[in-house]
Amino acid sequence: MAQGTKLISSSFRIGICAPSTPFTQEAADHVIALAAETHPQAALLFDEQCFFEEGHFAGSDAQRTDGFVSLANDPEIDAIWFARGGYGAARIADAAIAQLNDCANRKTYLGYSDAGNLLGALYKAKVGAVAHGPMPSDILRDGGDEAVRRSLDWIVDRKADALEPGLLDGNKYAAFNLMTLSMMTGTHLMPDLQDHILIVEEVSEYLYAFDRAMFHLCSNLADKRLSGIKLGNVSDVPENDRPFGEYPEVIAKRWAEKNGIAYLGRAQIGHDVQNRIVPFGPLTP
Repeated sequence: MAQGTKLISSSFRIGICAPSTPFTQEAADHVIALAAETHPQAALLFDEQCFFEEGHFAGSDAQRTDGFVSLANDPEIDAIWFARGGYGAARIADAAIAQLNDCANRKTYLGYSDAGNLLGALYKAKVGAVAHGPMPSDILRDGGDEAVRRSLDWIVDRKADALEPGLLDGNKYAAFNLMTLSMMTGTHLMPDLQDHILIVEEVSEYLYAFDRAMFHLCSNLADKRLSGIKLGNVSDVPENDRPFGEYPEVIAKRWAEKNGIAYLGRAQIGHDVQNRIVPFGPLTP
């Protein structure tokens, strides 16, 4: 059952679920209050599943699947916003996609990090309008209100200034956390990225792990006819026992070019409050 603001005047309803790890009621209340102030036409409906806890996860696999599917199939819900990341979405993606109905096709889906597993699966299945962007959990960052407002600006009003500034009309895009996408590559969750500009970002990984993931990703995408790859923010890099010797952009450019993929520079996405929106597919004016 969803809970949150239920304003009679609200004309746009956003369902929020947690396909991976738990959210807190306190943080949800903060997001609801912010939305009521900045986007009064929207009602934020946090599914009770967001607050379940079962070990690492926001409830069991079945509970997380049901939380997502019930919102996606609800004709009264206009958009689905994933509450936060943390591992878990890959465990439910197959079962969730198989249960979606026609109502799910008419929705927007927004999140990033581990939610990329569901975003990729939705995009592969051609369900709804999928986008990489800030989640309610970003409210917990310093300055996080800005990131949450940005997502609401796009979900509710499709404001162009919420988008990653390097996006160009007519190009196709997709954006993921690098480690999430690397693990998806070669599985049945992986969407077809032919003719897309792929944008990747990373957080809290040693540079040798970043290098390993770029090797795996680019090697597997070498013959997929990407239009190119861009690098978002690579943040909170742990210190190894010795310097790795290369910066993230050097690593990304080397593996891209070695595999015949055009390296197209930097993009403004990542695990920070400057994270911008990247809609999947062709960008239209």
